[in-house]
Amino acid sequence: MKSEADVVIVGAGINGCALAYELSKRGKDVVVVDRRHIAAGATGRCGAGIRQQWSTKENALLAKKSVEIFEGLEEELGHPIGFRQGGYLIAIHDEEDMKQARKNVEMQKSIGLPVRIIDREEIKEIVPILDPDGMKAIAATFCPTDGHADPFKTANAYALAAIRNGATFYKFTEVRGIKVENREVREVITDKGSIKTKFVVDAAGAWSSRIAEMAGIKIPNKPVRKEALVTEPLPRIFDAMVISFRHGIYFSQMARGEILGGIPSPEEKIGYHFEPTWSFLKKMAYMLGRYAPILKGTNILRQWTGFYDVTPDALPVLGEDKNVRGFIHCHGFSGHGFMIAPMTARLLAQLITGEKLDLPIERLSLERFEKGTVKEKSVVG
Repeated sequence: MKSEADVVIVGAGINGCALAYELSKRGKDVVVVDRRHIAAGATGRCGAGIRQQWSTKENALLAKKSVEIFEGLEEELGHPIGFRQGGYLIAIHDEEDMKQARKNVEMQKSIGLPVRIIDREEIKEIVPILDPDGMKAIAATFCPTDGHADPFKTANAYALAAIRNGATFYKFTEVRGIKVENREVREVITDKGSIKTKFVVDAAGAWSSRIAEMAGIKIPNKPVRKEALVTEPLPRIFDAMVISFRHGIYFSQMARGEILGGIPSPEEKIGYHFEPTWSFLKKMAYMLGRYAPILKGTNILRQWTGFYDVTPDALPVLGEDKNVRGFIHCHGFSGHGFMIAPMTARLLAQLITGEKLDLPIERLSLERFEKGTVKEKSVVG
């Protein structure tokens, strides 16, 4: 193991891999440490969606700029990532939903997103398998530049590009401690050895609070179990991701034809609970049948659990800690880390290298919880 590095990143999910690439591209000596392997956590268990339709400008801008990066990422990294833009269709169920949707769309259009409110007839035109009556939908919003990418391919593409630039990845290596002296990061201690460094990045997802504690930092994030399933492959029948903030459901058709989706389980729990539940399967199957009757009887191949790293306002925590110099927060994505990773990584690389940031991130600092926050309302599950 290397004895020192400019930056040590804890976590080889999409954000850790993307940041390793952005930093190595800038000439930094980067080490990524993960107790398992690349995309072993939330990245490899996510719904693969890339959405720009948010209620907060911070999330919307991070997503919009990330989509701009995604659009050229295969060429930049030199590896396929499976990026495609079939849009997101978000159900509106009543006048209360409509009021929030109009507010969201106004903000989203102000930053240049091609989003619009569509009626029940256009819901059927965009996703013919949907039943607006079964969905209890009066309308929907739709943004055609939203889409999908393959989480495994994307994380590995970033990692391979970072390694070409000189970054080092230590898989199956557990962080045991972070040495802090005079309120500055000095060293990261692992089960394979120690690495002297001036910067450590906490990109550990649902385990981010444990990493922060090693540096004497308390964060408000909570790990929340989430479940998903995938069906047998079907002929291509729709392209958009369908979601509902009211019902918590999301589903889409993958490149090979499978339907992948999720919904909050009646037994959803805070904490590190890995066991899948029968109640999730029953609820998801029922709601899929309501939304898209043609999917009734489709065989489910498997289900799995993962974790959202949830903050009180469902916005990420980004930036340098005010009390521990060199400790960089990159967590709290609340289930949306994959879709905003490209821009998040670019901004944190700019912060670490002293460049001017393309977007301000002060409102995403840990200190915001001391002053009061504005909650992200556009959250599935």
